[in-house]
Amino acid sequence: MAIKLIVGLGNPGKDYQAHRHNAGFWFCDVLAHFYTGAFKKESKFFGEVAQINIAGTSVWVLKPNTYMNASGKSIQSMANFYQIDVAQILVVHDELDIDLGTAKIKFSGGHGGHNGLRDTIKALGSKDFYRLRIGIGHPGDKSKVADFVLHAPNKSEIGLIEDVLSDSLNVIEQVVKGKVELAMQTLHTE
Repeated sequence: MAIKLIVGLGNPGKDYQAHRHNAGFWFCDVLAHFYTGAFKKESKFFGEVAQINIAGTSVWVLKPNTYMNASGKSIQSMANFYQIDVAQILVVHDELDIDLGTAKIKFSGGHGGHNGLRDTIKALGSKDFYRLRIGIGHPGDKSKVADFVLHAPNKSEIGLIEDVLSDSLNVIEQVVKGKVELAMQTLHTE
């Protein structure tokens, strides 16, 4: 099934834009730029929206303005309005349990403690959507996680994240066309 909606999870505003938790927003910005899409605020979708064309397929790109913990409201409103099936949604988010400089694609699953995913699953009433998980590494101690995700990566980490965003961009056409297994093979062996 083709992907019709790509959502980046993050927190809106200048204070948050450099934080690791905004990896989903970073990917959407790179994606929209690459496919010459421009974001505009859409109050009915509680976010910023761009429409792009990937390999002949029209795709919506969404950055919710609801803050991470309420992302589902934005995603649900857009999916309902355009009658997009849950399985046609790709949610891009930061992932603590994946090494920095690595990205993985998966279908379905739990939220793994990620509040943006938790709210998305609740709002959509389903966990059966695709995820592009951008590895940001782990601080090593569970008690340091909240502080870790709400701070900017250092210079060497930024380089690794930029590389993985580029690698992810290289497989997005396959993902959108529904060739997810092929995209996984490519991305997971990079």
